[in-house]
Amino acid sequence: MKQRAREGDFIETFDGNIFDVKGLVHPPGKVIAYIRFTPYAEGDRKRGGAIYRKVYPLHERYELLRERFPQYLFYDKVFNEWLCEVPIEAIKYHYQPVYYLRNLRRKRKQLTQLQKATLHFAEFLKKKAGVSWNALGVSGSLLVGLHTSKSDVDLVVYGSQNCSKIYDSLRTLVNHKSSLVKPYNVEELKRLFDFRSKDTAMSFEDFVRTESRKVLQGKFKAYEYFIRCMKEWNEINERYGTVHYRPLGNAKITATVTDDSQMIFTPCQYAIDNTKIVEGPRVESTREIVSFRGRFCEQARKGEIIMAQGKIEKVQKEGEEEFNRMLLGNNVSDFMILTE
Repeated sequence: MKQRAREGDFIETFDGNIFDVKGLVHPPGKVIAYIRFTPYAEGDRKRGGAIYRKVYPLHERYELLRERFPQYLFYDKVFNEWLCEVPIEAIKYHYQPVYYLRNLRRKRKQLTQLQKATLHFAEFLKKKAGVSWNALGVSGSLLVGLHTSKSDVDLVVYGSQNCSKIYDSLRTLVNHKSSLVKPYNVEELKRLFDFRSKDTAMSFEDFVRTESRKVLQGKFKAYEYFIRCMKEWNEINERYGTVHYRPLGNAKITATVTDDSQMIFTPCQYAIDNTKIVEGPRVESTREIVSFRGRFCEQARKGEIIMAQGKIEKVQKEGEEEFNRMLLGNNVSDFMILTE
């Protein structure tokens, strides 16, 4: 693999498994990525002569790896947890969203309906936000050729300024009744809740309160979309091993969001204050909430009071004072909701 892998990319191993890459910080010689598609004779996804099934809930991914592909599970001493890390020598293909979108533009007369809708959405957002083609890419099942007619339009945006422009454009678009971009209605949110609740536990009422105001997900014409905002490589200061994480236990807290400027990115981050422990270990005040899962983007705004449940970690950065954070998304029981 010649280029670095990052969130939104997919990798395929020589044994036929396809993984989605997580984050931008990876150990030497490996890529942190989670299995998404696996060869399966009774699967519902076809590509060429192979049949696959999609594995989505995180606990099912880990279960599959433990049972059939333990060679991809490693105890990472930097993150202090078991992670799916794919050795570079096991990677057969590296799928990159920007290159896929370039191919769609070249082959625009030979596209499927989903590919046409994806290209149209990318062109639409590019024009509205005034960003370059290099700022956009296509991810998800379409990137690896395992989509169905019901698959989402999955776009990736690169660079903080580009992400802000896209986000501001979306906020304007969803408020126009005649726009091609629409927020989810209640019926669509119910379907999304039924899907997400297998992996993230919360009530439907709490789900609607947070999800109904998000703009990085919704409908573009007849297609559901999800947009992932990523910082560019030169905007990332962390390198593998420069920060260590030590688990302190799972907890439930209430807190006030003091900074939401990183809420649209993956990983997303919320600075918090006035932290109170509802359940769990009595640790020092937690400074921030972080998640590598896109579903926790746009979850709260500055000044709002939230309740969250997840793993408390001690963050140890070289040359800096230690602090605590909460990590969301590793367990079905993890959540973040508004209390007011």
